[in-house]
Amino acid sequence: MATSEIIIAKIKASMPSATIKAVDLTGGGDHWQVTIRAQEFTGKSLVEQHQMVYKALGDMMKQEIHALALDTKAL
Repeated sequence: MATSEIIIAKIKASMPSATIKAVDLTGGGDHWQVTIRAQEFTGKSLVEQHQMVYKALGDMMKQEIHALALDTKAL
């Protein structure tokens, strides 16, 4: 099961400058709202930013996370 700590750690490993807030929307650990502010997003489109997050989460997106609402911005 995904936890906010695991999600934050995976994203931080890929984007060390990031400030991240992860909220479990249903209490079941599979629907998440994640807010990320990171220097690594500078110059990237919104689609590219979201792709970076999906890549950081890796297999969690295929197995543990059913829904992911992202709010991303460059610092």
